[in-house]
Amino acid sequence: MKRPALLLAALLINPVSGAVAQVPADQSPTRQAQREASRLDSDGRYAEARTIWQRLIDEAADPAAKAAAQRQMAMSYGFEGNCAATTRYEQMVIDYWKTRESAEPQNAFYQQGEMANEAARVCIDSGDLDQAERLYRLGYDLGNREPEPRTHPKSLWDYRLAHALGRLAARRGDKTEAERQVAEARRILDADPAMAEAQERFFPYLAGYVAFYTGDLARAETTLTSALTLRGNDRDPFMHCLLAMTYEQMGQPDRAKELYQKAYDLATAHNPPAAFARPFARKKLAGG
Repeated sequence: MKRPALLLAALLINPVSGAVAQVPADQSPTRQAQREASRLDSDGRYAEARTIWQRLIDEAADPAAKAAAQRQMAMSYGFEGNCAATTRYEQMVIDYWKTRESAEPQNAFYQQGEMANEAARVCIDSGDLDQAERLYRLGYDLGNREPEPRTHPKSLWDYRLAHALGRLAARRGDKTEAERQVAEARRILDADPAMAEAQERFFPYLAGYVAFYTGDLARAETTLTSALTLRGNDRDPFMHCLLAMTYEQMGQPDRAKELYQKAYDLATAHNPPAAFARPFARKKLAGG
């Protein structure tokens, strides 16, 4: 039998009902329902998808499974760019993790921060910059409540906040502040090589994002092209979308279309990068 903490982690990734424990997880009715709902969201059939997500919430075997389904409902709204609804459901997941603070404090506070950041990502992508900033700062605060011995260093949350504030400043047209946050993110990475090992690949995404939204298209093209050569980034639909947007602004529609198609094809997950890239690329490929 799995330990409770490991079971909870598994449920958040792949929740299954105890009633079908004898069935392999990927063949269980719950898992089949998840796959169908995810497919419907990817296809833009959001109302149909949410009917399934709501059923999974209502029929959840325990609070962990319910929180997992609520997180997926949040992301379903993310595909529509609905910041408010995404935030509402992510808050439900945060509330669940609050109940786990005594049993698994390191993981519980980390998950609270993650959920706030996940909602923030949907909000910044949908253009609600003030709400995105509020949520990123909330995620920073929640994540840093993790008690000793910490399993997620403060430097990780420092980096994530600088990354977020840099993107927000760029979207607001404040080039000076955006570049200051890029420099701060670089400083934080350099100061903690252990943390940076897993986070380094997200730095060129920040630099390219800031370059694009502050009008330096040549630097955006160079930086994002380089970013996509890194392992992990090569499968990221949002980064492909961002480079496509760069080529579109540069007056290179054929290269943009090629990258929009790749972004669309890569956006098969049920997470913030796919939630933005899939509908956005679909619209662009249709001539929107």
